Amino acid sequence: MKNKNKVVLIVLFLSVSIMLVSFDEQKAKWKGKIELENGVKVVKNPKKPIYGEDVFSLEEELSVGEAEGREEYMFSEVQSIATDDNGRIYVLDYKENNVKIYNKNGKFVKKFGKQGQGPGEFHLPRTVIITNQDEILVQNIRSSAFFSLEGDFKRSLSAAQVRLGQINIDSDGNITSLCIIREYENPRYELKKFDSELNYLYSLGSSPLPNARRDGFNPLFPVLRWNVINRNQIVCGYMKEYELKVFDAKGNLIRKILKKYTPLEVTQEDVDERLQGEELPPQLKESMVIPKYHCPFRRMIADDEGRIFVWTYERVADGEGYYYDVFDAEGKYIAKVPLKSRPFLFKNSKLYTVEEDEGGYQYVKRYKVTWKI
Repeated sequence: MKNKNKVVLIVLFLSVSIMLVSFDEQKAKWKGKIELENGVKVVKNPKKPIYGEDVFSLEEELSVGEAEGREEYMFSEVQSIATDDNGRIYVLDYKENNVKIYNKNGKFVKKFGKQGQGPGEFHLPRTVIITNQDEILVQNIRSSAFFSLEGDFKRSLSAAQVRLGQINIDSDGNITSLCIIREYENPRYELKKFDSELNYLYSLGSSPLPNARRDGFNPLFPVLRWNVINRNQIVCGYMKEYELKVFDAKGNLIRKILKKYTPLEVTQEDVDERLQGEELPPQLKESMVIPKYHCPFRRMIADDEGRIFVWTYERVADGEGYYYDVFDAEGKYIAKVPLKSRPFLFKNSKLYTVEEDEGGYQYVKRYKVTWKI
């Protein structure tokens, strides 16, 4: 009997060992390489990721919104979403010019903001974020307003002298934004860092401004894209090449992420989706130039564990959504996952999106994110 038990234990031990070896082999399937160039880590990725699609899964756990009914649960045009450390959800409604606050269970708490250009009022609001200083920042077209987490107005930041795009505020209060620079010799988008008073500190990258008069109107024109990793790091990339650059909080380049890819041809469906039925002026229609191939990616977003999700132009087979290339905190290409809706925010293993029903009514959705790694 004892010998039999020993045999069982040996078999179990060997089985576990084989499983561990298989797991190690699976993790070792990454075929890229990491090189050091001028003190910067360069991560060179192959076309295929380490894992398959099943390594990533979503489970819907909350839906906020009503097609008809209570006003506090109805949205006109959700522009941006933020969450705080307690799981409260802040929804910026562009058309309603307000922010609605919900608790972690989706129950309405309050709303704040109204149309206007005075202190604490909204005019063409773009973004809502929760800053590292635990304040709500609502960015308008020409200024930004800061509120407490309860929605009480605190102060404004005017951007009259600087044409700011979407902004982020780091732990030191410094501001990052993609700015439009209209210099005659070198018109461009430039990713700049400012102090809390909008004094210029340094730049992280740039890309040319489109010139339809000179080059024709390209609705898929490549520009510099960027996002935040781990609160203070910045990842950016010029859409013309599949290369991402990661900078630390002081603006030092610490990593480059490269990936091999096969260019996708542009279809009429792609152009129509980009223009969304917009009626173009005659001069733009006449000068429209459609490239043969797409850029490598559209945008990027990071979760709070340092993974970078890169939105590609590859459609999911059933037409519902697009594929996202996912890179881990080291910059290794770990997965290619389908998402039917554009991700607005990843936080605490949750994904927040905005989705529409057949009637065009909007809902804020929260999904539980599971990684099988």
